[in-house]
Amino acid sequence: MVILVVATTTDPASYGPATALLAMGNWNPGVSFQGIRSKVNGDVRLLEHDKGIVEEDHLDNRWEEATGEVVDEIIFLSKHTAVTNRPALTIHPIGVPHLKEGDVPPQGGKPGWAAIPSPRMTPWLILLKKLAQSHNLVPEFEITLEATHHGPITNKPTMFVEIGSTIECWNRKDAAQVIAQLVWEGLGIGSGEAIGNWNSACGNKKVLLGIGGGHYVPRHMDIILKGGVCFGHLLSGYSLPMEDGGGGTWKHAIKASYDATLEAFHGGEIIAHLDQKSFKGWQKKAIIEYLNEQNIKIGKPSDFY
Repeated sequence: MVILVVATTTDPASYGPATALLAMGNWNPGVSFQGIRSKVNGDVRLLEHDKGIVEEDHLDNRWEEATGEVVDEIIFLSKHTAVTNRPALTIHPIGVPHLKEGDVPPQGGKPGWAAIPSPRMTPWLILLKKLAQSHNLVPEFEITLEATHHGPITNKPTMFVEIGSTIECWNRKDAAQVIAQLVWEGLGIGSGEAIGNWNSACGNKKVLLGIGGGHYVPRHMDIILKGGVCFGHLLSGYSLPMEDGGGGTWKHAIKASYDATLEAFHGGEIIAHLDQKSFKGWQKKAIIEYLNEQNIKIGKPSDFY
């Protein structure tokens, strides 16, 4: 089983951390295929391509076909953009489960799809905060989660790790070094032990499925950080299109995200957490009714600890 770390030369916030990662250990040349180069270190494969980061679909399947190696998970290095231009280091799951057939995803993926989320995201977020503080990036940089969004299409557990939010930040060597260190320590490259391998036999089996709120999901993140609670998909309000009378794609978005989260956390107890203040009364009622119909447990913050 191998782990893919994916970078693109078109994005300094992707290429910079990849370059810093290569400088940290002994990497050997790997397979090149379909215009994609690779470097090898233990069970980690660092892939580099020349397209937009969301444009290369099914990289996990394509790697397996090209090499015969089974892919366990896939991690993408990318830039982050925000209207505030606030410096940030972010982690998030991917997918566009709210889009309907015929819609054109603006940033990759396929309508109605939610990737299997990486079980590593909570421990990596905690480690990212620690590393950013040790490199004196805090409080200048915000360390945050983002809601589920964009592609590319993947078939194995996936997460994005990003540097935001301006070209100056994307080119910051200290930020690139923090992301490289996160990947190095997080995957246990060299002699360390990987951080965040899911094991339902130990620790807290509860897994948060976030429903509602803004793009940076602060109420869900409070629970996640307070108790080191694992999480899967985080659906912000824009991923839950609801029409008067209950129509819209919100039901499919919840179901696809729940199913993908369940696949990521074998033996885990998936619990939906609603950002109550982000919904109108009729919306909250409709969501709760649907979750009950689907036998998806709903939890308040104290239920996760």
